[in-house]
Amino acid sequence: MNYWPLLGVAAVVLGFALRLNPALVVVVAGFVTGLAAKLSPMDVLEVLGKAFTDKRFLLLFLLTLPVIGLLERHGLKEHAQAWIAKLRGATMGRLLIAYLLMRQLFSAMGLTSLGGHPQTVRPLLAPMAEGAAQVRHGELPEDERQRIRAMSAGTDNVGLFFGEDIFIAFGAVLLIQSFYAEHGIQLDALQIAFWGIPTAICAFAIHTVRILRFERRLAKRLSAAKPEAPPA
Repeated sequence: MNYWPLLGVAAVVLGFALRLNPALVVVVAGFVTGLAAKLSPMDVLEVLGKAFTDKRFLLLFLLTLPVIGLLERHGLKEHAQAWIAKLRGATMGRLLIAYLLMRQLFSAMGLTSLGGHPQTVRPLLAPMAEGAAQVRHGELPEDERQRIRAMSAGTDNVGLFFGEDIFIAFGAVLLIQSFYAEHGIQLDALQIAFWGIPTAICAFAIHTVRILRFERRLAKRLSAAKPEAPPA
């Protein structure tokens, strides 16, 4: 069996570790995999072009942007922040952990459109996380707001990525099944999805720890930035 095409995985890991442009990383990884599989550069371009044209329907999420913009103009963010501020015991960490669990469960059932950056994170989750942190720590600096928004977006990514792998009709599961079938290994899609459950559980536990650590560090930074009270 030829293992050289797996160099594309290493290229993806290295590119993301160096924080390079994601689109550039994916294209380079595709070329690395294709050339390692003894494909010509034109064949690799043909595969990339076919994948792009076949998946153009993924750009339909752009239709939601005008709706989200209209809702934001009429105070959606402000209402979300005010609502979360009224809930007792609601902290930024608990909110993000609850959303992570919900995102994974719904993605595992194939309901991936119930969340997402344009329709959920930007207008709802991030403002609610900011509101919860603001109730607990007071007015937030702009850099801390940006960190909270980034953590909210990352939480959505983790929940979606590791949740949809459990759904048997997900494209990645079917791709794994077809890949093994081409190499003479017959696997059931349900079997592949089943073994995605331990990974999803580990991802939930690890990201939960990351959220709690982020919340503690946020509290330390904000408490250190507060001016000390003058002596009596």
